[in-house]
Amino acid sequence: MSTSAALSNKVEAQPDLAAVKQRQHGAWSSGDYAVVGTTLQIVGEQLCEALDLRAGSKVLDVAAGNGNATLAAARRWCDVTSTDYVPALLKRGRERAAAEHLMIEFREADAEALPFADASYDVVLSTFGVMFTPDQDKAASELARVCKSGGKIGLANWTPQGFIGQLFKTIGKHLPPPAGVKSPALWGTTARLEEMFGSQASEIAAEPRMFVFRYRSPEHWLEIFKSFYGPMLKAFAALDQTDQAALRRDLLALLGEFNHADDGTVVVHSEYLEAVISKR
Repeated sequence: MSTSAALSNKVEAQPDLAAVKQRQHGAWSSGDYAVVGTTLQIVGEQLCEALDLRAGSKVLDVAAGNGNATLAAARRWCDVTSTDYVPALLKRGRERAAAEHLMIEFREADAEALPFADASYDVVLSTFGVMFTPDQDKAASELARVCKSGGKIGLANWTPQGFIGQLFKTIGKHLPPPAGVKSPALWGTTARLEEMFGSQASEIAAEPRMFVFRYRSPEHWLEIFKSFYGPMLKAFAALDQTDQAALRRDLLALLGEFNHADDGTVVVHSEYLEAVISKR
């Protein structure tokens, strides 16, 4: 193969990250992620404790969804800004904050181009959010950029081997992701965190944790995720009836592998990586 042909193939292999982002925006804007997101509240609380948040700290929640980590930080008397690129999710966060009479700034923002000055925040958070950005390195650099020297970046990311990591792998067998796009679950590995943050971190402390999904039955779990979890909703919508049935069988089989319940309900332990990155 000639050098020019090799270079051409290399260029062709590069994913169109802007197009991927647009599709992802459509996925997360569909359904109502807040229905699922609300069940994950404990993760935000635990992350804030892992960070040893101090009252009065200036905190940024990136790709905040409906505000789990946002609320957790505000409950600890922090000065919180909550951001997401899906306005409907910010609206749900505002409603939750208003119900608790919490003073929080909500702002639409792209995790890969945060509209904040360098070193603006003492702590930067993201729970199951920034991990889904198409340009992982750009998003990581943005988190580090807006975090003060001596500050902390706190992350909760699904692992490749955990339930949600395997869920996306299962969906990918039926609807392959765009070629060249890195798996979001890489954020759930210490090796990838070292690659993205190592040069700007004085310490990366990462521990595997478990979140427990609890649903009334396997069918109840599938109906909730298929109706409200954008990526799964979009996956089913893209398949014909035969392929939908096959995906449904595979998802229920996966759930069965992880389900600890023996009474017909769902008790699924899903591993995630909790990381506290200290900024140089």
